[in-house]
Amino acid sequence: MFFDIPSPRRRFRPVGAAALALGLAAVTGCSSDSGAGDDTVKIGLVASLSGTYEPVGTELRAGFELYLDTHGGKLGGRKAELVVADEGDGPPTALPAATKLVKKDKVDVLTGLVSGGSVNAVLPLVDQAKIPFLGSNARPPVKDIEYVWTTSFLSDEPGRAIAPYVKEQVDGPVYAIGPDYQGGYDELRGFTEEFKRVKGKLANPGGKTTWTPFPKTTNFMPYFAEIAKTDAKAVYCFYAGKAAIDFAKQYAQSDIADLPLYTAFVTEGSVLQAQGDAAKGIYSVLNYAADLDNEANRTFAADWTAEHDTQPTTYAMASYDAAAVLDKAIADAAKKGDVTPQTINKAIAGLGQIDSPRGAWEFSDKAHAPVQTWYLRQVRPDGAQLANVMVQDLATLGS
Repeated sequence: MFFDIPSPRRRFRPVGAAALALGLAAVTGCSSDSGAGDDTVKIGLVASLSGTYEPVGTELRAGFELYLDTHGGKLGGRKAELVVADEGDGPPTALPAATKLVKKDKVDVLTGLVSGGSVNAVLPLVDQAKIPFLGSNARPPVKDIEYVWTTSFLSDEPGRAIAPYVKEQVDGPVYAIGPDYQGGYDELRGFTEEFKRVKGKLANPGGKTTWTPFPKTTNFMPYFAEIAKTDAKAVYCFYAGKAAIDFAKQYAQSDIADLPLYTAFVTEGSVLQAQGDAAKGIYSVLNYAADLDNEANRTFAADWTAEHDTQPTTYAMASYDAAAVLDKAIADAAKKGDVTPQTINKAIAGLGQIDSPRGAWEFSDKAHAPVQTWYLRQVRPDGAQLANVMVQDLATLGS
C-alpha cells in the first residue's frame, strides 16, 4: 500500500563538529546506578556491540544516547535509565541479553536489536512479559504485533523500493547476492519479488539468489568470479557492518568492478570511511540520508556531528526516533494515569505522525512499522570526504 507523506528533497551539508562545538554546551548521560524509582523509566537496549555488526549496534546505542543527552536525560518528563546489553552476532547471544534486561533488570521497554533473527528469538519473551518492544533496525514479518513496533522498517522494504528503479536503469539481467540468515533472506526477497513483478530478470543460475555463509564469509572473490561468468549487467546485494567493508573493497578489485552495484546498506555508516575510494559510485536505497533538508534533520545532524565528527546514519536516526517516540508516549501515558509498560504501549498506538530527521512518518496499523519515504543515494565526494548523497525519492511504502 502506498501513502502520500511529505518528504524533503533539498540537501544540506551537516556542520562540522569543530565549528559547531563552539556554540554548544556540554551535556552528560542519564544512566542511573541506583536503580529506578517511581519517577524513573527503565529502557533496555540490546544491540550488537561485538561481532560482525558491531558498527551497526554501536550506532543504535549512540543514537538513543544522543536523544537523551539533548533532552536532559528524560523521556516524557521522567528520568530515563538506559540499560545496555550486547546482542553479539544473533539469537544465541541476543536472547540471554534480552532475558536479563527483562527478568532481572525489569525494564519497562525493550529497544534496539540489529538482526531479524534476534527479533524472532526475543519476541516470545516480549509477549510473555507484556512490555513494548520498540525495534530500531530492520524487522521481519511478525504475526502478533500487539507489543511489537519498529522505528526503522520491515526487512523486505529496501529491496521493494529500489527494484523498479533498477529495472528502469539496467539494460539486462541483474545478479542478486546476500548473506544466508533471516535479514538477508527478507531483504533479498523484497528485491527479487518486486524485480520479477516489474518484469526484471535475474542473472543468477536458475533465477535464484546466491547466498553467502554468515558470518564466516570474508572472501567474496570466488563469488565475483562466478558473477563474471554470467550475463549480468548489474549486481544487487545486501551486506552491513564488517562484511560490507570486505564486499565493497573486493568488488572494486574484481573482474566485475565495472558492473553497477546497487545495495541497501553496504556503504552506510562508519564502514564508508573504511571502504574509501572502493565505495565511489555505489548506489544505495535507505529511509534516510544525512543531507536531507528539514528542521528535524538539521537539529539531529548538528547534534550528532558535534559529538561524533561523522555524518549520522539511518541506524542512529532510527534509534534516536525510538527515543523520541518513547518521549511522547510516556508523556501521554503520564497525563492519563500510571506509567506502566502496558500504558506506554497503548500510548505508542495513539501517537499519529512523528516529526523525524528522515521526514514525517507514522506507524501503520497493520504492521506497526513506519509509513515512510525511501531515498536513492550514491557515494560521491562531498567536500573532503565521501558521502551517501541523496539523489532522488524512490517510493513511499507502508502497510
